[in-house]
Formats: sequence, C-alpha cells, structure tokens
Amino acid sequence: MQQRILSAFLGITLAVGFSTGCAKQRIQAEKTVADILITDQQEEEIGLQVKQELEQKEKIQYVTDPTVTEYVNRIATPILQQANKDRKGVKWKVSVINDPKTVNAFATPGGYLYVYTGLLLAADNEAEVVGVLAHEAGHVVGRHSARAMVNAYGIQAITQLALGKDPGTAAQIAAQLVGGGAQLAHGRSEETEADEYGAKYSAGSNYDPRGLITFFQKLQKMQGDTPGVLKWLSTHPTNAERINHLEQYITQNGLRGSEIGADRLAPIKQKLGGK
Repeated sequence: MQQRILSAFLGITLAVGFSTGCAKQRIQAEKTVADILITDQQEEEIGLQVKQELEQKEKIQYVTDPTVTEYVNRIATPILQQANKDRKGVKWKVSVINDPKTVNAFATPGGYLYVYTGLLLAADNEAEVVGVLAHEAGHVVGRHSARAMVNAYGIQAITQLALGKDPGTAAQIAAQLVGGGAQLAHGRSEETEADEYGAKYSAGSNYDPRGLITFFQKLQKMQGDTPGVLKWLSTHPTNAERINHLEQYITQNGLRGSEIGADRLAPIKQKLGGK
C-alpha cells in the first residue's frame, strides 16, 4: 500500500511537470521526485560503490603526489563551499586520476568528483580547471544523476530502493554507471543548468567565470588532434548556442572574478610532465 501511494503521488508530480511544457518546471518536477525518493545517504552509497567498481574493474590509478592532490583540493574547496549553499548534506570527495592522455572530469552520486591529469595538462589556467570543477559540482547540486536514475530505472524500481525493499538495486546502478562511463548521460537542460552553476560558483570564488567558456572553446579546437578529449565532449556536447547562452548568463547576472591563476597551474603542469 505504501509503495502504491508513493508511486501514484510521484507519477502525478511528474505528469504535472511534463504537462506544463516548460523545461524548468519539468526539471523541478524531476528534482522533487528525486528529492523524495533518493536520500543523500543513498546517493553516497551508490557513489561509493561506483568508486569501488572503478578501482576494481577499471583499474584506475590515482595521483599520490601530495603537491598535486593538495593543489586540486585547494582550488576545489571554495567552489564546494559555494555549492554547499545550494545543497546541504553533500560530503564532497575529490580524486585525481593519473591519465595524462584523457582530458576529462566527472561527478558521480554522493559528491564524488574525479579529475584526470589530462585535464590539468590541457587547461591554460586555474580559472578553466575551476570552471570545470564548478560545472561538475553543479551536476551534483542539481541532483542530475538522481533524476537520471528515476528516468532510467522508473519510479517503481527507485521507490523500492527508497523503501529499502531492494538492496541490490544500488549495486546494479553502480555497475551500470561504470559500464556507461561512470555517469548517466545528462540531457541538454541538465548541461545548461550545470553551466550556470559553474559560472556562478566560479565568480563566487572570485575566479573569472569565463574560464569554462574558454575551456569549451579549447576542447572544440583540440577535438581532431586529441582522441581523449572526446571523453568529455561525448558527455558534455558543446556548440555555439551553449557557449552563447553561458556568455549571456554571465552578463545578465553581472558575474565577474579577477583570479586567472595561470602562474599557479604552470608548476603543477610541469610536475605532471607538461610544458
């Protein structure tokens, strides 16, 4: 009975969101369902299982050099502090993956953020790295993975997870997340929302919010020469319309920041074997 009532209520919530025809109202309806069904603790459990899957099956190697790991965590800290204002209860964990050929970063449920050394080497300055980190934090704040779970697995399966009736669901979701590239694909509206969070959090930390834009532009130019870049572009497709929207969002909201940080990133790139 409890499951039927909950499923019916959530079905009505989604139906109302879709019937409005407004993307923002649909997103809010999906987020409401995700907020009700998937707790922070459940997201963290799934994120931990994804991490274990990555380590055991993908054999990823983390950077252990404290100079690099402390640097990434230091520049991530003000971004995550900004993110905590919009979503409390996330226990952020930042890891650096040692793979200089892969220009990528991604976030998984529970606030797990992963940055490849290839991204650090590809960026021209700290503001670009911060922009990417802020964008990924935006996916977590917007509960994009949780919303994708609802869409991918259906209300009934997620309701059973929420009610504790299907303890294997979390493990199944984690395995499929890793199999799909450690993340569920985000739609255009989710990417737009994450872009806006990225600019907002960058500026809130006094970094130039256009760092994300210049990084997007760089990836587009690199696409033909560096196959690893496709790992980012395949899950974060970039086009002129998306960049223009971000430019307009920054201007309309008066977002600005003075920090660029090319001088601080340079020695990290040298340490990682870059120029």
